[in-house]
Amino acid sequence: MPRKVAMLQPNYIPWKGVFDLISRVEVFVFYDDVQYTVKDWRSRNKIKTATGEIWLTVPVLKKGLREQLIFEAVIDVSSNWQAKHYKALKTTYQKAAHFKEYEYLLEEIYLKRQWTSISELDIFSTKLIAEALQIEVEWHKASDLKQSGGKEGEKVVNICKLLGCDYFINGPSAREFMDEDMFRENGIVLDYIDYSYPEYEQMYQPFTHQVTVLDVIFNCGAGARELICRGQETA
Repeated sequence: MPRKVAMLQPNYIPWKGVFDLISRVEVFVFYDDVQYTVKDWRSRNKIKTATGEIWLTVPVLKKGLREQLIFEAVIDVSSNWQAKHYKALKTTYQKAAHFKEYEYLLEEIYLKRQWTSISELDIFSTKLIAEALQIEVEWHKASDLKQSGGKEGEKVVNICKLLGCDYFINGPSAREFMDEDMFRENGIVLDYIDYSYPEYEQMYQPFTHQVTVLDVIFNCGAGARELICRGQETA
């Protein structure tokens, strides 16, 4: 049987596609040792409110830190962003059908800890939500594995080999820049997920998929796993 792996940069309270990808593999690597990018999913995500979609953004220190890696990025603790995000999420979803069952997720993320590292925040929340969705996987951080590579994708190949994985699943947008020959030459199957999901009963219309996974969980409860982990064939 192939040993499957996926790798993604840490994302802030990610959308459901991230958890679909994680559910398809035995090993998941947080790709946290690449350059931190501003105004990206590392530090922000959307929620669907009664007045439309809004961004929740974690303030990250960036002045003079243009070349910093994701795991090096530091949160601006002078802001009370944790209280603001907790309030925004609770206000938006407290009337959702399954909010009470999963309110503990917000408490664990926003009330019980003070965050200084955006990477550690993203990794903790992703693992916590995966557990709530009953997704079990072997977790790793690329910064701990200390692999490198000169060509595009070479570091990914080296990580696959280090972890004993021979099947790498990637997002569909990666098709444009992945060197498929390099994976083939190293005995690694390269595959791509097809993000495709049904609509569900979202609290506010019009429906949108492009929001944090918490939207699915609070609205669908235990049914969220079936909606997210579709089990469709990779593309």
